[in-house]
Amino acid sequence: MSDLAQRFAEAQARIKPVSVGTDVQLDLYGLFKQATLGDVSGSRPGMLDVRGRAKYDAWAKRKGLSKDAAMEQYIAIVGEHAK
Repeated sequence: MSDLAQRFAEAQARIKPVSVGTDVQLDLYGLFKQATLGDVSGSRPGMLDVRGRAKYDAWAKRKGLSKDAAMEQYIAIVGEHAK
């Protein structure tokens, strides 16, 4: 496992017990998906699926971001909230 992947895995473990706001949760979700799966795929959920739509949008916002850059940003956000 590369150093970046190791730090990413550690950041995931560090943030789990921490309570953060919805905006931070969505940022982390979008970065996690971009880091692990790449650009968003599929169609955007309908208006009645508010949660699914917010998650899709958080991921779509990262379109074109490299997996390594997404991991770095994820690690940085965790560093701000899980001290």
